Amino acid sequence: MTRDWRALPSVNSLWETTAEPARAFPVLSSEQQADVVIIGAGYTGLSAAHHIAKSGLSPIVLEANRPGWGASGRNGGVITAKFRLSFRDIDAVHGRAMARRMYEIAHESTDMVEELVSEFGITSANLVRTGQVKAAHNDTTLKAAIDEADWMTREMGSAEVRILDKSGVREETGSDIFVGGVLNPGSGGIHPLNYLRGLAKGVASRGVPIFQESPVVRLRSEKGGIVAETPQAAVRARQAIIATNSYSDLTGATAHLQRTLIPFRSAIIATEHLPRNLAGKLMPTGRTYTETKRMMRWFRIVDNRVIFGGRGAFGKQDSQAAFDALRKAMVDIFPELADVPLAYKWSGLVAMTLDSVPHIGRRDDRTLFSVGYNGAGVAMSSLMGRYLAAFVRGETPNMGLLDAGRVKAIPFYPLREPAVRIVAGWYQFLDAIGQ
Repeated sequence: MTRDWRALPSVNSLWETTAEPARAFPVLSSEQQADVVIIGAGYTGLSAAHHIAKSGLSPIVLEANRPGWGASGRNGGVITAKFRLSFRDIDAVHGRAMARRMYEIAHESTDMVEELVSEFGITSANLVRTGQVKAAHNDTTLKAAIDEADWMTREMGSAEVRILDKSGVREETGSDIFVGGVLNPGSGGIHPLNYLRGLAKGVASRGVPIFQESPVVRLRSEKGGIVAETPQAAVRARQAIIATNSYSDLTGATAHLQRTLIPFRSAIIATEHLPRNLAGKLMPTGRTYTETKRMMRWFRIVDNRVIFGGRGAFGKQDSQAAFDALRKAMVDIFPELADVPLAYKWSGLVAMTLDSVPHIGRRDDRTLFSVGYNGAGVAMSSLMGRYLAAFVRGETPNMGLLDAGRVKAIPFYPLREPAVRIVAGWYQFLDAIGQ
């Protein structure tokens, strides 16, 4: 079942309010020809368009709403060189060579964000790479975090990983709730919507056509190519890229990919500007922060506001219960914020996969895709555009566990939403009792 792309709500987010003005792109109204038609104008689609154009080929980008309406404009702006599946677990199951390749891909992804920001001069993205602290809520999770950091240093050569004791995490966060943590360099933060709009502006300025409010309602093969049909017109191309991720069910043309994904609603809140007595006290180093609970929360300071987000929202739209739960969790960590009003609250969909990693490659001889970023998509989706361009050129890059052939359909797909609620409820219970 697909959602109605004609009745998509706007997003009342901090990013939407503080972003550079959006460039208006036309609606597709006449037949077009291209080497590659790209469905979706998020990070994946725009990065793919950029790298395909650099290869000397002609891409066209079609967006159902406007660039940045989906996950690329709703996320928390956290950039990390990781997957939801740890490198240590990858090593244990798939061997050292696979762990090393996945490590290379992860770090290439954060470098790609910096490269694109520099390439297009997106200063308004406010990219910082100050690192991320994983803050432990009990001794058991602290030990696990330290063990993983030691393994990464020993086996992957991550020499800059630093262990923090309780006082070290207190200095980093301004909170006394954590028992210690691990500082990972290279991670960072960004204004995600300014980054997206900068990409769209830069790609368009180099001659790549982008069409908004032009949903692809049908993809069909024809001799020598593929046709992407919108309500108004169509694009004929030799190849197509599907870059719709958790919003693949907006039309029937891409809905088949949704059966490989578990959409998980992620909610975010942002406070008003902090009062003078708190400014500079909370998260003074400007890093990003996560905690070690199963229903992980993350937080950062942006524009003298606390932004706090995490999983646990359910349903098709924003959930007041999820926002209330986030505020409670935020105040538990930072009691000083109890009387600071919220200025923004919004949510979006994270695309989870059965094996906890994204997948990229060919669906058939004419169609490629990249989906399933599992909550770490700002950097990874930016990088996948480069690899999609390589596939378009006929290359076969080593994608490790991300290889499209490894993607699995969700069993009992109609039961995915109640299953997610059950699992999330169990995780919340374990977190509540300190396990």
